[in-house]
Amino acid sequence: MNLIQISDLSANDITSIWHMVGQADMQIQGRVAWSFEGNGIRTRTSFIQAFQELGLSFVELPNLLKTAERTTDLAAYLDGFYDIYVIRERNHERLAQFASDSRRPVINALSSLGHPCEVLTDAYYVNQQIAPIRQARICLWGPPSNVMLSWHELASVMGFQITQICEAAFHEEKPNVSYTSSISSSFDIVITDGWPAADENTEWSLTATHLEQMGNPKLLPTPPFSIGKEIAFDPASYTGFTGYRQKNLLLPVQKAILLYLLNKKKS
Repeated sequence: MNLIQISDLSANDITSIWHMVGQADMQIQGRVAWSFEGNGIRTRTSFIQAFQELGLSFVELPNLLKTAERTTDLAAYLDGFYDIYVIRERNHERLAQFASDSRRPVINALSSLGHPCEVLTDAYYVNQQIAPIRQARICLWGPPSNVMLSWHELASVMGFQITQICEAAFHEEKPNVSYTSSISSSFDIVITDGWPAADENTEWSLTATHLEQMGNPKLLPTPPFSIGKEIAFDPASYTGFTGYRQKNLLLPVQKAILLYLLNKKKS
């Protein structure tokens, strides 16, 4: 089993991972191949700590998928050394192909088309602290991004509806996503993500007035957030800001994901 995108999992897989979060006996032997593109400060911090706390040895393989070598050859050479791969690679198609070629579980630590570990962590927070995930009124604010796409997949797998508020040019037909360009209801939580670097359309910056119109929901800005772009004001000044500590959940959720996939490999 791989976690390249959330649709690789079933609803039962996801609830099983969430049930494992925080278990005291989370230990397993194994060897991790670790390749990380870019900064990803929070994801890098939490994954390395997860390896250490689980008792996993890990080796960093910088730019693992940046070579011209075929993914099938890379997997064939490396699988004998490792039990699982954790890879942050913008080229989603190459990452998915490597996962298909490998005989070991592969975890997507971020790609151009998904950020599954981040979204499984944030959804766990919603499920535990706000409302059961199938009942929570979730709003995604802004244009599609890898984070938004992972939320779409989660809604499809878990069978709930989410609303995405963005300009009409980004609207699509999706069974579990309701697109709109206006605020017409209240929400329990609003989630933002960073815009493409070239996007300067501040008309769609989230404001305190928007949040008031939505009933002052919780606000979860996916870091790193940019004040003056996806958010027009300092989110830390908003009483519904989920807080910096919410991202501490990355560690226990990533530990649960690693343990679940390693146990699946052994079963």
